[in-house]
Amino acid sequence: MTDSPISLSFNPAGIELDRRQGLSRQLYQALRLRVLDGRLAGGTRLPASRDLAAALAISRNSVVRAYDQLYAEGFIEGRVGDGTYVAQLPQAALPGKKLSTKVSTGFSTGLPTALSTNWLDLPVNSSSKVIHSDSLERVKNNHLALPPSGPPRAFRVGVPAFDLFPFEVWAKLNAAFWRKPDLQQLCYGDPAGDSRLRGMIAAYLRSSRGMQCTAEQIVITSGAQQGISLCAQLLVEPGDGVAIENPGYRAAGHAFAVAGGRLRGVAVDSEGIDCSALAALGDCRLAYVTPSHQYPTGVVMSLARRLELLAWAERTGGWIVEDDYDGEYRYSGAPLAPLAALDRHGRVLYVGTFGKVAFPALRLGYLVLPPGLVDAFAQRRAVDVRHSEVSTQVVMAEFMAAGHFQRHIRRMRRAASSRRTALMSGWPTDVPGIGSLPGVAAGLHMTVPVNSLARERELVGLAAEAGVEINALSSYWLSDSSTPQDQRAGLVLGFAAVPEVAIAAALERLKTVWCER
Repeated sequence: MTDSPISLSFNPAGIELDRRQGLSRQLYQALRLRVLDGRLAGGTRLPASRDLAAALAISRNSVVRAYDQLYAEGFIEGRVGDGTYVAQLPQAALPGKKLSTKVSTGFSTGLPTALSTNWLDLPVNSSSKVIHSDSLERVKNNHLALPPSGPPRAFRVGVPAFDLFPFEVWAKLNAAFWRKPDLQQLCYGDPAGDSRLRGMIAAYLRSSRGMQCTAEQIVITSGAQQGISLCAQLLVEPGDGVAIENPGYRAAGHAFAVAGGRLRGVAVDSEGIDCSALAALGDCRLAYVTPSHQYPTGVVMSLARRLELLAWAERTGGWIVEDDYDGEYRYSGAPLAPLAALDRHGRVLYVGTFGKVAFPALRLGYLVLPPGLVDAFAQRRAVDVRHSEVSTQVVMAEFMAAGHFQRHIRRMRRAASSRRTALMSGWPTDVPGIGSLPGVAAGLHMTVPVNSLARERELVGLAAEAGVEINALSSYWLSDSSTPQDQRAGLVLGFAAVPEVAIAAALERLKTVWCER
């Protein structure tokens, strides 16, 4: 007979909820903060939802929704027949003292030389020409392949269901702006972006992601890729090690390589990037990750791994570039809290985009930065693009303020979920060399294993002949990876680009060409 675990007591005193705002979100944030700052230790038994609702004088549904989100993110766990407990999190990753609820404006190390140097006044001399030549070589070796052209088709990766975008609403808002524009808005603007749009983004991230950010921390960019490129330009110096997920988003790797970084691929397992392997590298000052839905494997980074990664950044004075490219797409519960919402030491730079909610041609993204980096990023961006195109920013701000944005996200999430179901239900079974379909809880694509690189190439080639776009998983790996080539094989399938009818037709064509071979 084993001893029962010691049950620590839970005291709801001090949890104050504003009745004018969402109660479940406030309760979730209050409980999450208490776990992170140690007030709720691992193993603490939480009251039943009905009892906590009575203690706080709120509805039981509000408590259930808060508990569900905490379950999804790994902060709490259920024990069969014994209730709900705070999860045991790795002690090395937890703070040793109470965390501030305010965003830190200080850093454990100074800013990198790339930021502290007055790069605007670099002289044009022989040494700068050498650097320029070296930069050209890096660009030559790390150019981006052109994206697929033409209208979307199954199973194009990285494309949302933009056939459902409310173009009529967008056109009316755009026409209203140009019908009688504010002349001040037609002058040169703030390189950090339109102030109203920055405020709307900050409010959206506070409500949907639990991020305690302000408009002043946001820099508008021309899509996520420019945000990543700015991080590379300002945080990486030639020769610096840059940790990237392997397999991972190759366009991000190109940006860091062009800046002079030495790419260090770090393996991804069922919990996300391997933080032990990252720590063993020793020479990386920056890590680029996609924790909400790892690109391309689809893994969701566990809470324990998130805390480990944050601890690495604090311990080493490193930076984390968090790319939340499709975080809106979670098919059970609310989107998970990003690393930026857990960061209390100003080490995370959060990359967001409107392209996966609206349409790819809308080159509109943003960075959420630690306060001490905002000015440098805005100034650096102004060198390339004086400021973002004005009408797009103004229209998006009004689109969000009028409630169209949130309604559209819900519509897009439902459509992506339905199209995911269409792909999974009609997927050809018993095709030689293809593994089973994974469960897909988030994102706009899935990855299916294949037993060899040769078979991967054959399947992708046959699909192309049938007019079906499928990406080879092997193309997402660094060329110098130690992983055997056959273990890199797989199929990456986007499921949101086209309606269910087109998905069914594409699957029929795949069955024909795949099952004949």
